[in-house]
Amino acid sequence: MPPRKAPTARQRRLGIELRKIREHTGLSLTAGAAMLGTDRTTISNIESGRFGVSPERVRSWAGHYECPDVAYIEALADMAAERINGWWEDYRGDLASDALDLAELEHHAAAIRSVQIMYMPGLLQTEDYARAVFSESVPPPSPARQRRQLSHRLKRRDVLDRANPPACTFLIHEAALRMTYGGSKIARGQLDYLLKQSDRDNVTVRAIPFAAGGFPYASSSAHYVCGTVPQLDTVQTDTATGSGFLVAETSLENWRVALNRTEERSLDPESSRDFIRKIAEQV
Repeated sequence: MPPRKAPTARQRRLGIELRKIREHTGLSLTAGAAMLGTDRTTISNIESGRFGVSPERVRSWAGHYECPDVAYIEALADMAAERINGWWEDYRGDLASDALDLAELEHHAAAIRSVQIMYMPGLLQTEDYARAVFSESVPPPSPARQRRQLSHRLKRRDVLDRANPPACTFLIHEAALRMTYGGSKIARGQLDYLLKQSDRDNVTVRAIPFAAGGFPYASSSAHYVCGTVPQLDTVQTDTATGSGFLVAETSLENWRVALNRTEERSLDPESSRDFIRKIAEQV
């Protein structure tokens, strides 16, 4: 089997989890290879996501490593069994890999929690709003690249319409609600669309007013994507230069606490809708 040239975030994550299981037993690569009857290069390539691995081998390795968490192991086996090329692969080579990795994470999400400070959540953006946001990039994207960015952004929204959509909670700061990307007309259209989406059974929108004061990680927007088991959760953070993906147990727990505290300081869903309506009247 030839190595993968560019493993996706999900493929890398499977390898990371297999390495965690091995290291938890205190085994080195060499010792692990000896136990599993293979060589250290093979294990290294699988743990880096460069080589695939079968569900049967995942279960076998977990047995040798004496991992007792059946639900966790079955979730890893399911990851190993995946052989899909998702819609996001059509954008490979055109867009940054982190954009594709985020779409892949959302596709497999059991639930999503998002906190946004300066922008509307990507999954809830209108076409006009998204275009206005992309137009502010430095350097500005070419027309062809912007079309691809916009197409990808809008395609991500389909996850909300699938048969069993993830339960999504969006915490949106007042700063993001008041930013008029593209002008007042586009901003009002975006706020109206946000209100419409908040009526979905699987979508909860909660506003964080300036009056709420401070909250954890107040300078960071983040997307907390829940896996089928908590160990497979992922946090995607936004920066001016791209996205970062956090999978360490400490980082996940810190973000769970931060999101819980932020949600406690946000308005309830009905009060949030009233709050957004008032802002829409003012822009």
